[in-house]
Amino acid sequence: MSDAVILDAGPLGVLVNKSNAAQPVAIRAWVAALQGAGRRVIIPEITDYEVRRELIRIGSNAAIANLDRWELQLEYLPLSTVAMRRAADLWAQARNMGQQTAPNHSLDCDVILAAQAETLGVPFIVATGNPAHLSRYVPAELWQNIVP
Repeated sequence: MSDAVILDAGPLGVLVNKSNAAQPVAIRAWVAALQGAGRRVIIPEITDYEVRRELIRIGSNAAIANLDRWELQLEYLPLSTVAMRRAADLWAQARNMGQQTAPNHSLDCDVILAAQAETLGVPFIVATGNPAHLSRYVPAELWQNIVP
């Protein structure tokens, strides 16, 4: 079992939704259980970017404020030169093998997230809503399947 759980954009987007619908309530309880078990819960800067840009686009100031609060409660992983250079390597390798997860002109947040995760230097798993893309690069699982 890894100590660190890194949030992809799907789970983070649900987490910052303040509604009392089933999925936001479930993910808040899951994050609390992870923290209660002593697990590191990490928001990478690239994931913040993916979620924040959409919240800005739709004008959801309440969700943006909630995102800011969660980033104070959880661990935040800023982008670094090391991560971006590793992301460039992953991007090129995926294309050379014909296994890219985004169009060539795309920023390809998946490889940036994978590279950021690798910079931690500790065992981790990426909590996502779509493990197929990320698991090409790093350990990834549906967030619901990650046990606290």
